[in-house]
Amino acid sequence: APGTMSGSGPDAPQPSDAEEVRLQEAEQDWAAAKAFYDNLVSKRPRPPKPQHAITVAVSSRALFDLVEERRIYEEQGVEKYVEYQQNNENVTLKPGPAFYFVKALEHVNARLLELYPDDEERFDIVLMTNNHAQVGVRLINSINHYGLTIERFCMTGGKSPIGYLTAYLTNLYLSADSEKVQEAIEAGIASATMFTANKDVPYSDTQLRVAFDGDAVLFSDESEQIVKEQGLDRFFEHEQLNENKPLAQGPLKGFLEDLGKLQKKFYAKNERLNCPIRTFLVTARSAASSGARVLKTLRSWGLEIDEALFLAGAPKGPILVKIRPHIFFDDQMFHVEGAQKLGTIAAHVPYGVAQKYHKSA
Repeated sequence: APGTMSGSGPDAPQPSDAEEVRLQEAEQDWAAAKAFYDNLVSKRPRPPKPQHAITVAVSSRALFDLVEERRIYEEQGVEKYVEYQQNNENVTLKPGPAFYFVKALEHVNARLLELYPDDEERFDIVLMTNNHAQVGVRLINSINHYGLTIERFCMTGGKSPIGYLTAYLTNLYLSADSEKVQEAIEAGIASATMFTANKDVPYSDTQLRVAFDGDAVLFSDESEQIVKEQGLDRFFEHEQLNENKPLAQGPLKGFLEDLGKLQKKFYAKNERLNCPIRTFLVTARSAASSGARVLKTLRSWGLEIDEALFLAGAPKGPILVKIRPHIFFDDQMFHVEGAQKLGTIAAHVPYGVAQKYHKSA
């Protein structure tokens, strides 16, 4: 009859008993296979969903020491570089400037999973590199050697990876390539260029320690512009007049916010004294003349900082030696270089008026 689907009428052939049994067995096999995959248990935690995670994208040259490999690339070209990496894919790469920071992030994740086994609000490390896929085996072997949990890779084969940062919902991007970091900052992504310390110092295995400069890092560069253009006296006057007006946010404010959210998870479990995250403000501002506005700004944002150090223009390097942060963020290269010399891994944030003065110098 018109409109009747083939095999659906009362006269359509019915499946035999043998076919019925085969269909039932197939359905049972499918159900068993689905149940097996649904109930797979792994000792390695699965990556959190990107919309819940605090995503930290790290370049291969930030995570590992690739100085020799970089030399081969620059002197002999990409083909020789890829060949060298393939020939040495079972040679473990040495740690780079972001390595111990990543280890500390993973320690925080382990503690969070103990307290909140079903919660996905934790760090997710993504390897974001313009390396070719052929180099991936050496990177994977090195990551597995150190027991790092880095499941997401983005290998762009010579193209800039910056366009993928937004797609990965990146909260922080760390690279050894200052041009890519600048590109990311201009795209509105919290980013910094990593620099290896000139001395080996021990880092905490049990607490992530992050130090931030204030102006042009946590805060906007509005006050720094006044220092550069009108001098210190005008700056002090401006800050006291605007003490109760919060500073605008800077590029790393969001990451401090992320750290604060995780800290509160530990506080909620009565773990304040044993919290695996500690934050530091290390600023060249003086407390009496310009410190109140900074602290009131943080308060207005609902953010806590564990330790605030106002140095009134004194060098930051000696203080950072005492703090031993896994990473120190600053917008001025002379502070980054001073920290480096004394053994602190520092990250340059190319944001604000200081960049103009650095370039002209």
